[in-house]
Amino acid sequence: MPRPDARTVAVLAALGALAPLVMLVIWRRQDLVGVVLALLCVLLTMVAGVAVSAARQVDDLEPADRSATAGPPELLPYGIDADTLDALDSRAALRAVRDRQRGSNGLSGGR
Repeated sequence: MPRPDARTVAVLAALGALAPLVMLVIWRRQDLVGVVLALLCVLLTMVAGVAVSAARQVDDLEPADRSATAGPPELLPYGIDADTLDALDSRAALRAVRDRQRGSNGLSGGR
């Protein structure tokens, strides 16, 4: 049995969430049945949202290897990867990395 498409799951979950919502509005129950209907509505709404997100990700096909699409390393800013940038907290540390990069390329760092 094939798996349903993400769009199909989103539509079915949205329709499934609409049914308990309508029943809640019409019946106006304030007991255990009302709570179960409300929780079912929330659950199906969450499933619909996740399915819509999955459908959007399928539509936005990206290449598996981003390093090939980023360009040559000499064109990247300062030759620093994202992990290094996350580790740098202050501007002084980032400035020191820039100065060190300029110094290794034979450039003197006067502003």
